[in-house]
Amino acid sequence: MSFVPAIGLGGYGGWAVLKRTEAAQKAAFANQSSVKRDEAYFREKIGQVTTAEQLVSDRRLLNVALGAFGLEADVNNRYFIRKVLEDGTLAEGALALKLSDTRYREFSAAFGFDLSVPRTKLSDFADKILTQWKDRQFEVAVGQVDDSLRLSMNAERELAKLAGSTMGGEAKWYSVMGQAPLREVFETAFGLPGAFGTLDIDVQKAMLKQKAKAAFGDDSVAQFADPDRMAQLVKRYLLRDQVASMGTGMGASSVALTLVSQTALAMRG
Repeated sequence: MSFVPAIGLGGYGGWAVLKRTEAAQKAAFANQSSVKRDEAYFREKIGQVTTAEQLVSDRRLLNVALGAFGLEADVNNRYFIRKVLEDGTLAEGALALKLSDTRYREFSAAFGFDLSVPRTKLSDFADKILTQWKDRQFEVAVGQVDDSLRLSMNAERELAKLAGSTMGGEAKWYSVMGQAPLREVFETAFGLPGAFGTLDIDVQKAMLKQKAKAAFGDDSVAQFADPDRMAQLVKRYLLRDQVASMGTGMGASSVALTLVSQTALAMRG
């Protein structure tokens, strides 16, 4: 039987359950035979891979490699992924540097196929990639039960990295907009309409900064390096997502009562 995360009723209350039990649930997830088989295969084979062509030719290896960066949906885009890897991140004009989604840059840099010795030859390479992969796959499992919790976990990780990076303030907002999972969290947390993404990109950025300033008193992405500020963002996102998902089938008083109960549960955690 495949692993099914325990998140109670989901939503903000489920987030509290998940955060309290995350370590134990991750351990149970990683102990599945299917996960162990893929892990063993990756450890056995990855050190023999020295080119992007070799990696994309082995679907099983590629699936783990992409999954470690949340890019598993690209497993069939072999030519594109090969180009991202072969260009690397050092040369001006490299494909990964042109993409707004910074996960491709991280992916290409991690494998280092543009270096004289690719990072696949390093003794700790498999450990690093597999740790990321198992974390991400746990999130996938959570998302199969409640996708809003998967997006919240992704936001905690990716936004913290982005907030603490040396990237300029404006570039950080462009990166938020370039990563669909992060964009969804912000758009929902700030109550932005579905048509928001059709606006001019600079108008979108200005509106996100305005909303951030109104909600948190600061219009920067860097503020989310603060765990408390991050927690506030996740809470706003999850509660607004619950209102949207419940509002169509419940009266306003029922929605309010449910959210109060969820918030009380989270506070007890």
